[in-house]
Amino acid sequence: MWKRIADNWLYILMLALLVPASIINLGVLTFIDDEAIRALVALEMDLSGNWITPTLHGAYYYNKPPLFNWLLALFFPLLDYTEFTSRFVNVLCLWGFTITIFGLLRKETGKPQALLIALATFTCGRILFWDAMLGLIDICFSWVVFTNFYLIFFYARREKYWMLFLLSYALTAVAFLLKGLPAVVFQGITLLSYLLYQRQWRQLFSAAHVMGGLLFLLLIGIYYFAYNQINPLETVFKTLFTESTKRTVVRFGMGETIRHFFTFPFEMLYHFVPWSLFSFFLWRKDVLALIRRQPLVLYFSLIFLANILIYWTSPEVYPRYLIMLVPVYFTVLFYFEGIHRENNTRLYRIFVQAFGVILFLLALVFLVPLFLERTRQTDYLVIKSAGLTVALVGTWLGYRKPGQTSPWLYLVLFLLIFRIGFNWFVLPDRNANDFGDLCRSSSLEVGQRYRDKPLFVFKETAMQPTNSYYLTRGRMAIIPIKTDQFSPDELYIIDPLLYPDLDYEKVAEIKVRHGKLTYDVGYLK
Repeated sequence: MWKRIADNWLYILMLALLVPASIINLGVLTFIDDEAIRALVALEMDLSGNWITPTLHGAYYYNKPPLFNWLLALFFPLLDYTEFTSRFVNVLCLWGFTITIFGLLRKETGKPQALLIALATFTCGRILFWDAMLGLIDICFSWVVFTNFYLIFFYARREKYWMLFLLSYALTAVAFLLKGLPAVVFQGITLLSYLLYQRQWRQLFSAAHVMGGLLFLLLIGIYYFAYNQINPLETVFKTLFTESTKRTVVRFGMGETIRHFFTFPFEMLYHFVPWSLFSFFLWRKDVLALIRRQPLVLYFSLIFLANILIYWTSPEVYPRYLIMLVPVYFTVLFYFEGIHRENNTRLYRIFVQAFGVILFLLALVFLVPLFLERTRQTDYLVIKSAGLTVALVGTWLGYRKPGQTSPWLYLVLFLLIFRIGFNWFVLPDRNANDFGDLCRSSSLEVGQRYRDKPLFVFKETAMQPTNSYYLTRGRMAIIPIKTDQFSPDELYIIDPLLYPDLDYEKVAEIKVRHGKLTYDVGYLK
């Protein structure tokens, strides 16, 4: 009974810490470029009332479909037009993704292992300390794609092909409206590889598959029919195709592709630590025989290898593009971890002992802010530092003697506590020493000061998305680009390096992040 109570409290504590780990100081840092683009498109939708044809600076924006921008535009009026709101939408998607992983896998793997896979996805390095803090599309997109992965397996195994194709293509339509052609690529590769392996390739020519494809075309066709009433579609699909191929060998050539092919596995191992280190559990002679024993592990292994090849051969790949494959891969890894744990192998014992040493050293990290000048101004410094250290040391003690509980649950707990400390100490310090904060404050100040004046971007002045968003937010009005018919009564944002001979009266300036530049704001003479 006492063990069950202890386990329950451990689960409750972990789940409770997901909230503060996710949202403390979430809105502190200035937007990076991609965040600013998503937020600006949503803001311009709200300002213009036009939710059909996305715009940037009032000009049509073609790079991404609008679904994620719609989500942001819904939340902005509710929670304010801030960094926190944009990122909180992403956090909600991450929570939903985590719950979905557990909910879908629990009957296949058992609840304890499904929970570990879900929480390992949440706490892997790339997500916990980067993507979970950004207002980007990728986690939401990955949530939809992973759900689709599982449903294909679920219905194919039961030979319910009508349900498989209709639901699968409906989810593909949602994913397409989030990110475009990658949704179709994931769908095609997954269906083709699994049905061919199962020797069910005839289903690709079935009426159910045709109807699924027609449902996909219908769902995205409704949106693009409405879009075509405002703006022709030719540029839309050309740009979506370009966006999907620009990071491949088509652009970078064979030499860079070969180099990337050999470095890619090690880069991904680094980005998704600590759980990606479980890859060493795959190093055994009977790995293929063991994979074939478990249908879900076999399916996930197959579709992981089939889908990862595109990224493995594409030189410019960001780890966030692979998030939908993280729980797929972790399911395989935890399956083999369980085998090693049950047999108490030497490799398993080495893993447990090595992580124990690492956790002990990391448990003392948050004593360091007590001695740093840069963190001296932190509110409740001593309380936060001491509290985090005590909590981490206590978690390490639990890890050393977990009883019948998996030690990896304590590792999850440790990582969540560590992220809270990261939020308290690292994020404010990073912002205080970030030139981007000056870009944000100068852009907001100019936008607000000249809110009642007509303001334009002058000709080919290259606006960086961060400045564009904060200027627009400060004004709460779209800032168009103007190339002719200038007026001395209008304000213009001017790149002085691009137009050194332009005669104008400077009234303000904004700081620009990339290159640490200064743009002028002034009246043309």
